Amino acid sequence: MRTVLMFAAVAGLIIGTGFLQSWNSALLILNMGLISAVMALGVNLQWGLAGLFNVGVMGFVALGGLAVVLISMPPVGAAWQAGGGNILLGLVLGAATIVAAVLVWSRVSGKLRGWATAAVLLIGMVIYRMVLDPAVEAVEAVDPALAGYLGGLGLPVLLAWPVGGVLAAGAAYVIGKTALGLRSDYLAIATLGIAEIIIAILKNEDWMARGVKNVIGLPRPVPYEVDLQNDPAFVERAAGFGLDATTASTIYVKIEYGLLFAAVLIVLLVLSQLALNSPWGRMMRAIRDNETAARAMGKDVTGRHLQVFVLGSAICGVAGAMMTTLDGQLTPGSYQPLRYTFLIWVMVIVGGSGNNLGAVLGGFLIWFLWVQVEPMGQLLMTGITAGMADGSWLKDHLMDSVQHMRLLTMGLILLLVLRLNPRGLLPER
Repeated sequence: MRTVLMFAAVAGLIIGTGFLQSWNSALLILNMGLISAVMALGVNLQWGLAGLFNVGVMGFVALGGLAVVLISMPPVGAAWQAGGGNILLGLVLGAATIVAAVLVWSRVSGKLRGWATAAVLLIGMVIYRMVLDPAVEAVEAVDPALAGYLGGLGLPVLLAWPVGGVLAAGAAYVIGKTALGLRSDYLAIATLGIAEIIIAILKNEDWMARGVKNVIGLPRPVPYEVDLQNDPAFVERAAGFGLDATTASTIYVKIEYGLLFAAVLIVLLVLSQLALNSPWGRMMRAIRDNETAARAMGKDVTGRHLQVFVLGSAICGVAGAMMTTLDGQLTPGSYQPLRYTFLIWVMVIVGGSGNNLGAVLGGFLIWFLWVQVEPMGQLLMTGITAGMADGSWLKDHLMDSVQHMRLLTMGLILLLVLRLNPRGLLPER
């Protein structure tokens, strides 16, 4: 009953937004709430189920966004002719250098091991840069105002969602093999640092996804509003509901997005619940609660940690691809830890760590508050300062503080929940 009431309350907040503000705003909050719930599910799988403190969520979300560009955008033929092949060759040489260095380190013993590994890395890096750098310059010089990158495969954008999960899972596997042996606080530092490296690569490697120039006009899995507005049948149906074509088209598109996002969330939630209640889920909770006892029972703790780290990161990658599809553009500069790490962790903690339904509830509730707190703060401060003289320092100070209401509110909510209900709104059973 508590779960039903909590979700009904959040649904009431979103529906109330539709009546009091606009249905476009309500549907936008709903769609981003669905995406946030998917991200929260991924973090809850890592932290709530396995106790892994991953604060590199932003990096995996960004990789999901990159997948949309690589899969759905058409290839830039001139860029491929200018240096696409040499870029691929350079990447292969870079990977081969790393593999060769690992092989040398594992097979050479004694004092020569370090020198031999360093020599392989140095020679490989020189060759790698000699091949890659001229190709990158040639590609980025191809119509830099509109292109300057290789483009993608030109496939349907929905294929980018699972590919985003695979891309994030691959990165998580590499990170996990090197970082999961660290203690929880060091793991957090390592994942945050690696996430910043991923964002730095996206911002600076223009040949991959235009860097900070952004990739705009990404394909969509739903119709464009202008096409609906030019469809006489749609205009007639909209008039039957008492709506003009412009408003009806935006609502229709958001509803279609919402149905797609809801389908993904439901599938992932069902799978997460099945995993939670399976012998595998009970084993993961046992490892979370007492690693020493689990090791004594013969469980491969590090292997299971790697497994759940990859799965949770893959879910975050899918959410990142969904969000980039909804935005219609990839903007690497917008991937900030405040929104894509802190906010997601607040969702999981407030909703209820270890409870998948709690993570989903936290995703909807915290995103609603993140969007609505600032206009609510504006209304509150306007009422408080209504009797103050225009130009007074106190009135100006209070009105200027509205922009900080988001951070203040998130902190207050987190403190109140941790004080009154430390296990979240929907605690783990």
